[in-house]
Amino acid sequence: MSEDERFDVVIIGGGHNGTTIAAYLAKCGLSVCILEERPECGGAQENTEPIAGVRLSPHAIANYAGPSPGWEQLELWKYGFRMDLHARNPEYRGVPTGFMTGEGMYHVTEQDGLAWAKLLGFLGTPMFSTDLFRATFWCPPHPIDVELTPDNIPFMQVYKQHQPDVWTPELLQMTMFDLMDEYIEGEPFKACMAYVALVSGAHGHFEGQAIPALSCVGMVQPPYIPRPVGPRGNIHGYYHALLRCAIAHGATVRTCCPVEEIMINDGTAVGVRLKDTSPRGEKKIWARKAVISATDVRQTFQQFIGPSHMDAGFLQRIKDLSLKGGSLYVTHWLTKDQLRFRPAYASAMAGEGVFTGGPFIGGAGTRKEYFNHVADVLGWKGKPRVPAKEGLFLWVGNQNYDVTHPQCTRPGQYICGPFDTMVATPEYDPEGPDNLNKIKAEMDAYHLELASCVCENLDSNNIVSTFVNTPYDSEFRNTGLLGGSWYGVRPSRAEWWNQRPMPELARGRTPIDGLYLCHQSSTHPGGLALMACGYNLMHIMIEDGIAEPGQWWYPSPWYIPERGKKSAKRP
Repeated sequence: MSEDERFDVVIIGGGHNGTTIAAYLAKCGLSVCILEERPECGGAQENTEPIAGVRLSPHAIANYAGPSPGWEQLELWKYGFRMDLHARNPEYRGVPTGFMTGEGMYHVTEQDGLAWAKLLGFLGTPMFSTDLFRATFWCPPHPIDVELTPDNIPFMQVYKQHQPDVWTPELLQMTMFDLMDEYIEGEPFKACMAYVALVSGAHGHFEGQAIPALSCVGMVQPPYIPRPVGPRGNIHGYYHALLRCAIAHGATVRTCCPVEEIMINDGTAVGVRLKDTSPRGEKKIWARKAVISATDVRQTFQQFIGPSHMDAGFLQRIKDLSLKGGSLYVTHWLTKDQLRFRPAYASAMAGEGVFTGGPFIGGAGTRKEYFNHVADVLGWKGKPRVPAKEGLFLWVGNQNYDVTHPQCTRPGQYICGPFDTMVATPEYDPEGPDNLNKIKAEMDAYHLELASCVCENLDSNNIVSTFVNTPYDSEFRNTGLLGGSWYGVRPSRAEWWNQRPMPELARGRTPIDGLYLCHQSSTHPGGLALMACGYNLMHIMIEDGIAEPGQWWYPSPWYIPERGKKSAKRP
């Protein structure tokens, strides 16, 4: 066998999670091979051009991960990444000023703005929002034998240290609405923040999700997200820098290499066998130290391993795991004229004549509209029944983006989006998983009516083309969207952090020695909490003696090592 077919670590999947752990391990001096089934790596970080001169990011739009330790530890600036942290107003600290409702603009009071900033740590001395977000997402679950208490759950420790007047054991029982009701008066403010959490991560109406939901929202506001959603191509540019980092440290990357089997020898993962359709002549690639699956948890155990190496009860539990995810119906409109706000919104949204889009809560903009929407998505589960004037959406207006990063280069035309609404997850649709694809014309008409609540010139005379990405489209285009929301956070206390996807897998280890998991369906938190899966798994790889990082590494300050293992903390 030739030497290049044997590596220290073989990684299945070249999305950002697999590439993150590849970059970390390669920087530790290990030989690493990434195997990607598709012709290109990147997963949800891709851009696409449906027609020449029109660029869309149908999955991931912006960096939701300003607090990530990976920016520093992997030194991504050396590999071309740049982040514009809201250069138009560098002192902005994520306190919203107003929201669109069906009754016009709702202006946030100074009192509510300060209360919101306090909850997120923006007013701390020093500001502790980075600590809060890292404690929520960038910390590996505690060992299974460690009882979780208000005194050792990471984000609780952050509040106890930095904002003790907010800390209370009841935080662990609260919904996001419960928490906001204690500090914020404006009902539209609360409904809008809960909706942003619903779209981005943990559901704001679920008990025990108050702080995860709050953190999801905080990470899509400046200073943790650029201008406020980053130039088009930003997330794609991030992945290019990440991949360059992995390659610069010696990682080998192979595309068009679908995996058929994880090879097991005496209960230990020793490598992978590629499918016969792989263009490589040698189909077996061996791993000296570890195999890491950065693909979904069901595929890992049900296809790559199979029943001959797994306990039947364990496999049944894997089969029972929910990979339902991806509820965003995404629309982009190509138009002849630049879109314009209706007069009720124009002067309040970034100035007259600038189309920035934004969140919209229809009707009176209260939690009643929020819960009507949730009832459609999680209860009714079919096509939307809420009247457009009472609907909810998030819209990224094209004038958010810097002129040096245009979405559209077609003369005299404009592309505006994404326009995001939540719909039922395809598998839950009572008419079948492809139902929304069958009724796209009806859905497009509904979304056009919904968008026209705030936009005055989105009509047949102005629209050149409409581009749609249904949740079903997303799942087929990129399985990285399985297993939860953009963050991969399941909206349930039973499936969060040390329980995800089940307790014995939560820290990335598996019943197969030498086999680890690094995918948003199998580790917390996944999704667009960029580099979190890889960073959290690094603690475990160090514990198991696989990785030995240099001085550049630092663990989560809230990390608890497993008894009998080597600690990821420095002596």
